[in-house]
Amino acid sequence: MPQYWLMKSEPDEYGWDDLIAEGEGVWDGVKNAQASNNMKAMKKGDQVFFYHSRQGLEVVGIMEVSEEHSPDVTTDPERWVVVKVKPVRKLDKPVSLKAMKQNSKLEDLAIIKQSRLSVAPVTQSEWEEILAMAGG
Repeated sequence: MPQYWLMKSEPDEYGWDDLIAEGEGVWDGVKNAQASNNMKAMKKGDQVFFYHSRQGLEVVGIMEVSEEHSPDVTTDPERWVVVKVKPVRKLDKPVSLKAMKQNSKLEDLAIIKQSRLSVAPVTQSEWEEILAMAGG
């Protein structure tokens, strides 16, 4: 059974459209122990929300883990990892952080409790609620 995640990226650095253009992206540059550990826990086939941080502050699409973690050669490969992801689909309607914060069913969502966490787990019920907010 797949696990669910949320990964943040600044759209002017690497946005949804960049992932679509590439067809498969390498999620690198994560230098936070908890976020890195989350990436190490990802399995091929896991589902991931793509979240635009700083600009937009919203979930915009769904990705799938296409390759499990390997060393991040762009930083310290002894310490940090990358995963590969492929786009699944753009959400019908982006789901804003503000809307998620206003939804009592999402009060325990990791990115609300730990706003600086760039790679976070999402429970199945949180996943389904965010999908419902996006129009299915």
